[in-house]
Amino acid sequence: MGRMISSIEYAVRSGLLRPEKKLPPWLFYDAEGSRLYERITELPEYYLTRAEWSIFATHSDEIVAGAAGGRGSVLDLAELGAGTATKSLLLVRAAVRRQGSTTFMPTDVSADALAVAIARIARELPRVTIRPVVGHHEHALDAIRTLEERQLVLFIGSSIGNYEDDEARALVRAIRGSLRSGGALLLGTDLRKDPGALVSAYDDAQGVTAAFDKNVLARINRELGGTFDLDSFRHVALWNDARSRVEMHLESLADQTVRIAALGVDVPFHRGERIHTESSVKYDDAMVDDLLEPSGFARETTHLDAEGRFAVHLARAR
Repeated sequence: MGRMISSIEYAVRSGLLRPEKKLPPWLFYDAEGSRLYERITELPEYYLTRAEWSIFATHSDEIVAGAAGGRGSVLDLAELGAGTATKSLLLVRAAVRRQGSTTFMPTDVSADALAVAIARIARELPRVTIRPVVGHHEHALDAIRTLEERQLVLFIGSSIGNYEDDEARALVRAIRGSLRSGGALLLGTDLRKDPGALVSAYDDAQGVTAAFDKNVLARINRELGGTFDLDSFRHVALWNDARSRVEMHLESLADQTVRIAALGVDVPFHRGERIHTESSVKYDDAMVDDLLEPSGFARETTHLDAEGRFAVHLARAR
């Protein structure tokens, strides 16, 4: 029997051997990538985390009560892409205030990030039952079905914006399929605004986002025996108005060939050729409803931060 192909091997082979090279954003989040992302959330240009955190700081009790939907109901929470759960901790804390205890199911591809979240929650909220899931979203959705009380799925941080339109719709439909009727989705979306402010959030002056982007190549070197010279690529962030999204790319600065030993392939690059590593869609209300309603959700409430930059939507499974 042949050796099993890992998910990273499949993603890199299929992404780099296609005519327009592309890698999935989940490849960012090994231990080093998770560390760099935490630094990004603290950058002055990257307003998204602070804006969403302020919404939860102001409205977490209201959001949890709305998701529970009734005085006698008990709410269990799950989070897709939880990372270190810094923001979601505010909602978990609100659930404990409301009902005394709760179950929280943080899910992420990074076991290291989840370990940080688990330790913090266990220390600060001992009445929370923690059921972590390491893996991609499809692994988490099966686990979410097993939550016993009314379910609230958190998909925050504008993570939905990382998906192509058809992929985003498929994921929201899959989330709906994991919920019983009356369960809820809490969706965080970044809003359309001045393109200059948007691009700056993904191309900071300190170069942390560039290091985060290039860590994908470093990860391929570490895990698959790649020979990427990180100095031979540059980070590019640009606004695509037609698709309402910021795009991140890694651009080859020279004609070159990269060997990836674990795959047994040589990947050619010409000067100026790009690897598309991430998109971040920026939404308006109509786009949110177009995403939620055909998937079986009804948007009940939307909260904005004080500057109107970011939105959090509570949607009910019909």
